[in-house]
Amino acid sequence: MAAAGLASGPTGPEPMPSYAQLVRRGWGSALAAARGCTDCGWGLARRGLAENAHLAPPELLLLALGALGWTALRSAATARLFRPLAKRCRLQPRDAAKMPESAWKFLFYLGSWSYSAYLLFGTDYPFFHDPPSVFYDWTPGMEVPRDIAAAYLLQGSFYGHSIYATLYMDTWRKDSVVMLVHHVVTLVLIVSSYAFRYHNVGILVLFLHDISDVQLEFTKLNIYFKSRGGSHHRRHALAADLGCLSFGFSWFWFRLYWFPLKVLYATSHCSLRVVPDIPFYFFFNTLLLLLTLMNLYWFLYIVVFAAKVLTGQVRELKDLREYDAAEAQSLKPSKAEKPLRNGLVKDKRL
Repeated sequence: MAAAGLASGPTGPEPMPSYAQLVRRGWGSALAAARGCTDCGWGLARRGLAENAHLAPPELLLLALGALGWTALRSAATARLFRPLAKRCRLQPRDAAKMPESAWKFLFYLGSWSYSAYLLFGTDYPFFHDPPSVFYDWTPGMEVPRDIAAAYLLQGSFYGHSIYATLYMDTWRKDSVVMLVHHVVTLVLIVSSYAFRYHNVGILVLFLHDISDVQLEFTKLNIYFKSRGGSHHRRHALAADLGCLSFGFSWFWFRLYWFPLKVLYATSHCSLRVVPDIPFYFFFNTLLLLLTLMNLYWFLYIVVFAAKVLTGQVRELKDLREYDAAEAQSLKPSKAEKPLRNGLVKDKRL
């Protein structure tokens, strides 16, 4: 593997491209890389893994222990904090069953996004304003800064936990299969980007995605709390409406505008200019493209929901990812919901 072609970038940040430039330059770079690859196959992949992947067994063990830790922490927080809070606030039974999941995710994503924002705007890392810089000075097996390594450990272990949680702890929804695929793809990207030392671009990807999750869970929490205690709370209803608008805007701006034009442009085009024979170029770009397609898939839910609101088909703000009412009635509660629902049914106040 040759050393990085450029030790540093140009004198100033490269202007962000348009969608047309992204497609034209990215596709051109990918075709050129494919045509110039004379030994593309399993043999090259094995050599690339042996020469460029750096992931020690203790790091994998720490990742697994972190996933177990998140699962245990969530169970404890649900039993001792979220469920008692739902009961004290006298939420509706179905809302009380789902509130712990949203509260847990809201707290995590708020903390993780805040930390990513600190790395990108509170330190000397130039990755947001100059995305091609994620590959400047790249070398195989380079040292990962401790602050970025900490973010990777927290995020990687959380998504490991999320795969289990989607199957056994979360409420099952109509897009849960896609969500499960998303968690698997994200975990593979986190682990492999760390091993190949693409951690700089990884921090940028996490920052651009976590903000939408913060707003989604904030909106859902306000939806659950607006009907608590048998009465309607206008402040929570207003916060839910504003959160929904902010969520839709941030989803498009961060995931469908900035993510392709900053991340995909840097990985598909700029990476080959800096490191001409960068390892696993097609593997990482395929996963990032898959992530983009899933973002488009979920954006369709937002567009359809907005259309229903504008046409009067929906009068009350509800969870975009829920089943339709007819479908929901035929579904059994998840394993995480059953103990809570059984307890709430006995509470005559609800």
